[in-house]
Formats: sequence, C-alpha cells, structure tokens
Amino acid sequence: MPTDIIQWFPGHMAKTRRMITENLKLVDIVIELRDARIPYSSQNPEIAKLIGDKPRITFLNKSSLADPAVTKIWVKYISENGGSALPIDCITGEGFNLVASNINRVLEDKIKRYSEKGMAGRKLKAMIVGIPNVGKSSLINRMSGSKRAKVENRPGVTLTKQWVTTDIGIDLLDMPGVLWPKFEDRRVGENLAMTGAIKDDVFEIETVSVALCGRLRELYPELLKARYKLDDISDLTDGELFETIGRKRGFLISGGEVNYERTANMLLDEFRAAKIGKITLETPDSIMTAESEISENGITF
Repeated sequence: MPTDIIQWFPGHMAKTRRMITENLKLVDIVIELRDARIPYSSQNPEIAKLIGDKPRITFLNKSSLADPAVTKIWVKYISENGGSALPIDCITGEGFNLVASNINRVLEDKIKRYSEKGMAGRKLKAMIVGIPNVGKSSLINRMSGSKRAKVENRPGVTLTKQWVTTDIGIDLLDMPGVLWPKFEDRRVGENLAMTGAIKDDVFEIETVSVALCGRLRELYPELLKARYKLDDISDLTDGELFETIGRKRGFLISGGEVNYERTANMLLDEFRAAKIGKITLETPDSIMTAESEISENGITF
C-alpha cells in the first residue's frame, strides 16, 4: 500500500451520515459494531459526533477470530473510558446470550422512566451502525432469527435503512456502512484492508500482504512460523518474509520467481479465516503510544 493517505468516500457514505443524524430521534440506543481484530481501526471517529449523547453500546464482532486475551483488554479499556462493550460473533453465536441484558443495563435509567410513565415492557429501538463489512446484516439476522438482512462478504451491500423486529423486545434499525472520508493513519488503512473492510480492488494486495507479514512477525511470530513452517525470521525484511512464505507454499512462476499475486491472496485469505491463528492487530497501549508519537513528532501511524 502506498504511504500516502487513502481516499475512499463514495456518495452513499455522505448520505448515510445524514440518515444517521435524521433517524437518531427514533431510537433509544445506538449499537456500534466493530471488528474485534481491529477495535480502534474499525471505529468510525465520526460516529461519536453524529450520535452525541445518545446511549451507545459497542459490540466487538468476529471475536472468534480475535485473540481472546486482547479482546478482554479492549472490553476493560472501553468500560474504563465510559463506554460499554460486548464481544460477539455473528457466525458462531458467541456472546448473543448476553446481548439483551447488556442493552438493558445501558438503558436502565430510560427503562425505569418508561415504567414510571406506565410504559413498562415498551419495545426498545436500536440503531446499528458500523463500517462496511463489519457484520451488521449478520448481526440483524442472528438477532431476528431470520434472513431479513442481505448478507454478502463484501463491503457496501446494505445501501438503505431497514427496520427488523427481534424476539428479545428490541426493534433494530440497520444503517448502511459508513467510512470516514480519509485514513490519515497509515496503519488504520492497512488494518482495514487486511481485514476486508475496504474492497480488495481499492489497494495493492501485494503491498498490504507484505505489511501483514511484518505485523504478524512483530505480534505473533510463533503462529506465523508454525503456519508456514519457518525457522528464524528475525533478520528478514518484510518483503523477504513474504517471498519466503511464497516459496514455502510453492507459489512460483517461470524462472523460479515467486508468484506475488497468488501469495498475497493466500496470506490475506488465511489471516481473515484465522487459519494462522486468533489474531488481534492492535491493543489500547499500542494505539496510545502511536497517538502520542503522532502528536509529538507529526509522524503518521
């Protein structure tokens, strides 16, 4: 991926921002869905400004693909900073037995006021927001017990709002996925590309895959070595590590050169499917350190 800022802001993204603002008055709570593998990078920084003081709960989706120890750290971090977070997985169903109780806890005061007004048992309404391909439609289908929302493994499938009822006393308002106009932090753009939040044809997959090799060597070297049967990788550059993995898999073209495209696709596919292992690409500490460096030195993260 080039080091310059990624620009990706289709017209329907601006429309979604307006829809979120216009429909907030219809709901009691906002459910923000993030990717448990990249809880910081998958947070749209505009969401907080758009929803204001509306109650919010964060669902960390795809938790079965993330490092469970790091997920616990993120849940604690979000809680300590005035929020509420719940790890879930829309495919395996992990955490869904706690969805209703967590929403009720966040809305405890509002539910009490409803009761005092003689509106006990009033159905709650929640707006679901998040970046593209984070699993909003899968969340709705899991909560509603049906296939009401269109689901595809590519960003930008939901383009209009839709209401869906559930059997846990909550009506859900699904909103199209929305990204912010640009990613000023290089690593944020890379993380979104690695996890599939950005369409693969928007960036150079070979460049992102090389960056993924470096990230995995830094964070999960033993998982990387075990998956691709590698020995000492400490002295290899990210590019050399990428090529070594391609050779190990036999992805060669005429002349014995590594097939970059095939190697890149394989690495991204295996990372996204957790075949390398359960991996989280960022921690609260790493984010705070990086933000401090940006502030002090003006460098990009």
